Amino acid sequence: MTEIKNNTRILAIWLFFCAFMVMAMTGIGAVTRLTESGLSITEWNIISGTIPPLTEDSWALEFEKYQATPEYLHKNQSMTLTEFKKIFFWEWFHRLWGRLIGIAFSCPLIFFLIKGYIAKEDRSRYMILFLLGGSQGALGWFMVQSGLVDRPSVSHFRLAAHLSLALTIYAGLLLMAFRNLALATYALPSSIRIHGVISLMALAITIIWGAFVAGLDAGMIYNSFPFMGKGIMPPELGKTPFLYDPASIQFTHRVLGVLTGVLIFLYGLRWMRFNKKIGWILSTCVCIQIMLGVMTLLSMVYIPIAVTHQMNAVILLSCVIYTLYIGRPSRPRISS
Repeated sequence: MTEIKNNTRILAIWLFFCAFMVMAMTGIGAVTRLTESGLSITEWNIISGTIPPLTEDSWALEFEKYQATPEYLHKNQSMTLTEFKKIFFWEWFHRLWGRLIGIAFSCPLIFFLIKGYIAKEDRSRYMILFLLGGSQGALGWFMVQSGLVDRPSVSHFRLAAHLSLALTIYAGLLLMAFRNLALATYALPSSIRIHGVISLMALAITIIWGAFVAGLDAGMIYNSFPFMGKGIMPPELGKTPFLYDPASIQFTHRVLGVLTGVLIFLYGLRWMRFNKKIGWILSTCVCIQIMLGVMTLLSMVYIPIAVTHQMNAVILLSCVIYTLYIGRPSRPRISS
C-alpha cells in the first residue's frame, strides 16, 4: 500500500510539472503573438529546427525566407537583420519549449508504463494526452501556415484553436494529477456544482475569445474603459462581419469578462460555506483578472501586463477545475 501511495505521488509531481510547463507555454505564446514573432520561421523542421542559426550566412538565409512572406512585404519592409533576430528568438523559443514539453511528458511516461506505476484503467487517458500533445505541434504549424500565403498575420480562428487545445491538454494534466492524490472532497449541493460548471464554461469561452482579440489586434483600439468611444458599445457593432470586426470582438470580450467575473465571484462566495480559503482565492483571483484586463486595455496592450493577464487566466482556470474536482460526490478509486 505504501509503495502504491509513493507511486501515485510521483505521478502527481510529474503531471503537475508538465502542467506548469504548459502554463508557461501559454505565456511564451502570448509574448510570441504580441511581439508579432510567430511568422518569423517559415518552415517546420522538427529535428533540425531545434538549433537556431549559428552563422551570419544562415541568419541571412532565414531572413531571406522571411522577406518573401506577406508579413514582411506588407508590414515590415524596413526591418533589419538585427530586428529580425529578436522576433526569430521568440518563435524559436516557443517551438523549443513545445519540444521540451513533449520530452518531459513522453520519456517519463514510457518509464512509468514499464515500471507499472500507471493503473491499467488510466493508461488510455495518458495515451490520449500524448496524442493531443503531438496534435498541438501540428496545429501550431497549421496556424502559422495561415500567415504565409496571402495575409500578413495568422488566422485568429486557428490561433483560438491552438490555445483551446493547449488549455485542453493543461486541464487533462491537472485532472490526472488530482486523480493521483488523496484529495479531500466536499459534499457540495448540486446547485453549486452546476454553478461551477457554468463558471468553467464561461471562463473557457472568455479565454478563447481573448485569442480572437489578440489575433485581430483588437486590444489596440478603444483603449478606455468602460466606454468605447462615446458609448458603451462601439459604433461599428452590427455594421461589419461580426467575427472579423476588431471593435465587435473587443466589445464581446469585455461583456464576457464582466459576466464571467460575476459568475466566478459569486461561486467563490458560495464556497465560503465549505472552505473560506478556497472561496477567498476564487473571488480574489477573478477580481485580479478583471483588473489586469482593464490595465491591458488602458496600457494599449503593454506586453508584461498582457502576458500577466493571460497567465492569471490560466491560474483562475486551474482554481475552478480544482473546486469542481474536489466538489464531486465521490473520488474515483485508483487501483494498482
